[in-house]
Amino acid sequence: MKTLKTAACLILALAAASPSAGAGPAPFVLSSPTVTPGGMLSLAQVLDANGCQGLNQSPALSWQGAPRGTRSFAVTFYDPDAPTGSGWWHWVVFNIPATAQGLAAGAGKARARKLPGGAVQGRTDFGTPGFGGACPPPGDRPHRYVFTVYALRVGAIAAGPESSAAQVGYLVHQNELARASIEARYGRR
Repeated sequence: MKTLKTAACLILALAAASPSAGAGPAPFVLSSPTVTPGGMLSLAQVLDANGCQGLNQSPALSWQGAPRGTRSFAVTFYDPDAPTGSGWWHWVVFNIPATAQGLAAGAGKARARKLPGGAVQGRTDFGTPGFGGACPPPGDRPHRYVFTVYALRVGAIAAGPESSAAQVGYLVHQNELARASIEARYGRR
């Protein structure tokens, strides 16, 4: 009986000391110092046009836990509640190098030069490349706004700044290894 008890203690000690056999790689996660998951967007991420008065600045974003085989990233900012029947694409960035671990605040300005080398901003539903902040119709319930980073299996997708969000989305989804998102809300009276 004592030998059995000693063996059981040894097995428990070894199990506690060794990495868990079921533990996989760390999850792919997206975070931001200014966008709180489930919270409200600040005026920094609100458009400065169409009756909205914000700073129209893309937030700082960072990610970690990209899966093995990631060769580039893409980032989108999307409003699924826009009254268009298909939502509204506010920002599309792709061909972000695999060495990048995030984007700086204000990287979405068309001429800010804050994007990592090789990264491209595609055309949004505003008709131009670059970040376009939140600006739901007055009186709507607060819209959901989703920032998503995609880990891609290719070093670059075949798209340019004139490419629509739908074109970029198609190529991103064809090459997606993983994705991570943050959802926040914004509404106006």
